[in-house]
Amino acid sequence: MRLPIIKHTLGFIRENDADYIEECIQVLEHLTESSNIKDQEIDVIGELLSNFYGAIEVNEAINNGSTQKEALNDFMKRVQGSIDL
Repeated sequence: MRLPIIKHTLGFIRENDADYIEECIQVLEHLTESSNIKDQEIDVIGELLSNFYGAIEVNEAINNGSTQKEALNDFMKRVQGSIDL
């Protein structure tokens, strides 16, 4: 996951709507089911999906009252905590 990508996606969500990102996630997940997708392409799609899911989660925290900075910090702490296990 890359914080700059998540922040940029949050900007898109603010200007538009989270529904666009959720629909994009559905399309990318559907693409991964194709037998014509190469492993390298799957890796790129997976990275995009993780960033989009992260942006959706951070956006929900913001909608629940957190500042963007707090939401991003909390999210990254959870991600790092899950990696350290």
